[in-house]
Amino acid sequence: MNHRLEAKNCLDGILELAAESVDVVVTSPPYNLGVDYGTYKDDLPEEQYLRWSRQWMGEVFRVLNAKGSFFLNYGGSHAAPLLPFKMALLAAECGFQLQNNFHWIKSIAVPLPCGLVTLGQFRPVPSDRYVNDCHEFVFHLTKGGDTPLVRESIGVPYTDKSNLERFGHEADRHCRGNTWFIPYETICSQDQRPHPASFPKELAGNCILIHGARRDLLVLDPFLGIGSSALAALDCGVETFIGFDLEEEYVRIAKAALNNATPPLFGPEAF
Repeated sequence: MNHRLEAKNCLDGILELAAESVDVVVTSPPYNLGVDYGTYKDDLPEEQYLRWSRQWMGEVFRVLNAKGSFFLNYGGSHAAPLLPFKMALLAAECGFQLQNNFHWIKSIAVPLPCGLVTLGQFRPVPSDRYVNDCHEFVFHLTKGGDTPLVRESIGVPYTDKSNLERFGHEADRHCRGNTWFIPYETICSQDQRPHPASFPKELAGNCILIHGARRDLLVLDPFLGIGSSALAALDCGVETFIGFDLEEEYVRIAKAALNNATPPLFGPEAF
């Protein structure tokens, strides 16, 4: 496996990459909510934040190949509810087309015979005006809006097996759609959270798989954090991954996680 994890500014890192050299970008930038990441200042004036975002997204457009996929995970807030949509429009200004809009569902209430059951976790919102925020966006951005996907790679079995014969399907899997229920791993203490806003590796794994996991992909995460996307690439059998983060401690944790991970005994052919 060729994993390049570096503690550096994402713009400096992306500028070193050749044009159209990257197959998949999966990332979650800071949301400008005042989160304590250490070195990075996460409470810029919105205009300055959007100017900076346009810079790094413009470089992502440059390095992504013609049939590549850019998966941008972004969560809203009650303080800036329009910011996710402004980021999507900003990507369009950089030349991207919004090909799909996935919803990462963190928590959901499901009616079962035993009653209404809540699955997953969320951060409660103490308010008499707002409800708890239980989802985030994953904008699937491409250069031409026509990048082919491997939809069944994260598909689900048919509930009614007669659909297999009725619709002429060979495999018992159909498209999962654009809602992805992926709960956080429960963490009891803040001291156990080495990163204040990491996403689960399964989210990045879905992105890589639905694009089409292959050994020869080059996957990039400009905001590496503690390496969820790097671990996802490893699980998907991808051999080349590049990630950048300003915080040396996050990069150290990501490298340690990769070194301790067991590569899968299967490659992307299994999906």
